[in-house]
Amino acid sequence: MSTETSVPHPRVSGVEGQPMDASDAALYATLLTEAPGGLAFFDRDLRCRRANDALAALLRVPVRELQQRRPAEVLPEALATAFEAALHKVIAEDRPLTDFDLVVPAGEPPGPPGDSRPPGDAAGVATAVEERILACTWLPARGGDGEHLGVVLTALDVTERRRAEEVIRRKEQRYRSLVEASAQVVWVAAPAGGVIDDAPEWRAITGQTPDDYAVGGWLSVVHPEDRPRIEGAWQGCVEENRVFETNYRIRTKSGTYRHFDVRAVPIWQGDAVIEWVGANTDVTGQREAEEMRGRLTEQLSAAALRTARLQQATSMLAEALTVSQVVQVITEVGRSAIGADYSAVALLDDDKLRLSIVAPSQPGAEGETGPVSRDDIKVSDQTVMSVAVRESRPFLAEHPDSLRLQLGHGERDLFAQHTEERAWVGLPLLAAGAPIGALRFSFTRPREITEEERVFLEALAGQCALAVERALLFEREHRTAEELQRSLLPSDLPQLPGMVLAARYNPATRHVQVGGDWYDVFRLADDRLAVAVGDVMGKGVLAAAGMGRVRNALRALALNDPRPAAVLAGLDRLFSATEDEEQFTTVAYAVIDPETGKGAFSNAGHPPPLLISPDTPAHVSTREPGTPLGWPSQRQQTSFSIETGNTVVFYSDGLVENRRRGVDAGLEELVAVAADAPPEVVGDPERLVDFLVDRMLAGYEQVDDVTVLALHVPPKPE
Repeated sequence: MSTETSVPHPRVSGVEGQPMDASDAALYATLLTEAPGGLAFFDRDLRCRRANDALAALLRVPVRELQQRRPAEVLPEALATAFEAALHKVIAEDRPLTDFDLVVPAGEPPGPPGDSRPPGDAAGVATAVEERILACTWLPARGGDGEHLGVVLTALDVTERRRAEEVIRRKEQRYRSLVEASAQVVWVAAPAGGVIDDAPEWRAITGQTPDDYAVGGWLSVVHPEDRPRIEGAWQGCVEENRVFETNYRIRTKSGTYRHFDVRAVPIWQGDAVIEWVGANTDVTGQREAEEMRGRLTEQLSAAALRTARLQQATSMLAEALTVSQVVQVITEVGRSAIGADYSAVALLDDDKLRLSIVAPSQPGAEGETGPVSRDDIKVSDQTVMSVAVRESRPFLAEHPDSLRLQLGHGERDLFAQHTEERAWVGLPLLAAGAPIGALRFSFTRPREITEEERVFLEALAGQCALAVERALLFEREHRTAEELQRSLLPSDLPQLPGMVLAARYNPATRHVQVGGDWYDVFRLADDRLAVAVGDVMGKGVLAAAGMGRVRNALRALALNDPRPAAVLAGLDRLFSATEDEEQFTTVAYAVIDPETGKGAFSNAGHPPPLLISPDTPAHVSTREPGTPLGWPSQRQQTSFSIETGNTVVFYSDGLVENRRRGVDAGLEELVAVAADAPPEVVGDPERLVDFLVDRMLAGYEQVDDVTVLALHVPPKPE
């Protein structure tokens, strides 16, 4: 501590001036000069009688300006107001005040003693500092006779911790919002099957009061015909601690019954079940469609060929993931089953006033939706599809005169490119009884639609509606899941003069859930680079939440002690304290000096990094990968160096492992692919990561997320 910031006094004395013994004096002097946190004593007039340099640095005020002054005389107004309010409270109530945060606003740091230059002067080196948060404890101070002399303050800088807590809070809120936005209703039950928590979403459907739900729970509104079966199945699952999965009818607040699928799983803690978590999904629309399909199938018993074609269409529609793929299936079925020359599908917009025609996907290409006519169709227009939607019934015109009689010339004007059309069929697409669009078939000759054909077309329209609804949901959820996953990954990689970085995240194409793959690159306080790649087992919000916790904890640990072995050991302790035993999480973590390429590396069960050099064959690291997080382990770290012209690639297991290729075979193939990479690809990390992903996934169905992160040290310019 500089001598100019110390307050001179002839001898070390107590608060009231009584001499201290040597040990008290040493303790007092050491606390004032060496304590890492801020310390100060304020008298009953709120004047600072003693303060250490640590507190002055936290408040950004020279310690000499604090001495013998009130906070209002030296601190910014808002800070001083909060400061003095705390002092008044402790003095008035004569008891400690804890958990009291002070916010030091952003501004200029204090200059050196005697410096008369204004803040920010070009000759000075002062740099604007950011807002800081101090966790303060205020303690009433008393003399030997118990007299209240003033207040002792201790202060610690908790800015980074508070920011980390806020990040975690926002992420938890995001996860909670994602769950609330889903179509499922979640409930919780006790280990014995009784009610634990209220379920407002469930009560909004059933009309139960909180007391009703607390007494009877979800079983009390099950249809009387279903209740004995459901109660027996539920009790059996509770007694045997096995998954409860079934369906039943539920009485809603309107008195009607709706079909629900339910799945409930036991939540274990050690060897005991601590609760049950269940999710109910309203499948009334699907059940009604299934019942309708059953009735129509009976009616079509005499039309075996069309029944087979309908079943084929259902199978094909089940494989269609996007709306444009659904349209492609309908186009093919319409032409093969009833000989239609043209077909079209149109969907209602959000305000239910216009129909937009959707283009079919091209075979072998990604299904993209898009209008095929220049203008959308108004529901109020006189067209085949408008009438079908508006009246929720099939529209038939067996020849041009019938069309003109029913609609006029609007239909012919809309589809002017099909001037040879001579017969038309319009069918509403209904989901849960409400229109979502329309289906249109047309023929180049007059065509009478038989009753059997009409039944077939209505069934086809029902299947098309279900497929469209499912495809819309898939597209929306897939976008949401991918956006959530990408929001949890770094938006930008650090730009370094001596090292080039590139990363890719490819979500699995066949699921809509967010995954647990992640990577992170950030600078440490000493300008070294922290690099991490990890994988949390599973899919969905739980995996994403686990990934977020691990990533944030790794950052916090790295900022405190960046050594790889220390960071992974810290994550092990976190995992043992907070995560389920069956959770499987791997992490590869390295700290690299971008100037020299030298660094340290530690691995917690993650696939080994790939090393590519112009002088030696590509290979994966043979160092022991270690155990996943939370497993008993003595974490080790090794040193390494990325030489000029070399590249190191970190990746997730989705790159090397799939249903047809094991990990060992995948690692061998990865090395072979890297060896085949042209020099111009190896020297460009952006091209290299694309090259590796494209080659490793070629010929395989991607069933898992793929994450790749490459670090390349380019040759020095000559």
